[in-house]
Amino acid sequence: MPENSSSQTNTDVFDKTDVQANKHLAAAAYLWVLCLIPLLTKKDSRYAQFHAKQGLVLFILSLIAWFPFFGWIIGVALIIVSVLAIIKTLDGEAWQIPYIYGLSKKIKI
Repeated sequence: MPENSSSQTNTDVFDKTDVQANKHLAAAAYLWVLCLIPLLTKKDSRYAQFHAKQGLVLFILSLIAWFPFFGWIIGVALIIVSVLAIIKTLDGEAWQIPYIYGLSKKIKI
C-alpha cells in the first residue's frame, strides 16, 4: 500500500478477485460495531482488512462523539464519512480516508 496520507483510492493494489468476493463485507465494516466481523473473520483478505481497520477507527471515534454538542457535530461528520466509505467500498474502491487511514495502519490484528 502506498504511504500517502492524501485522500485517494488505491484499488490497483488489491486483487480484483479479493475485491469482488469481499466488497459487501468490507462495506459492512463502516456500520459501527460490524467492523469486527471482517476484522476477525476475513484475515486473509487484504481488501476486507483495509476497510475493517478504517471502520474500527471510525467506530472508536463515534464512541467518543457521544459527548454533548461538540461530540454530536463530530458524530454527524463521522456518519457522512461512513456513508461515503460504504458507497466507495461497494464500488470496489479503496479510499484512504484522511487521518483515519493513518490511524488504521497502526492496527495490528
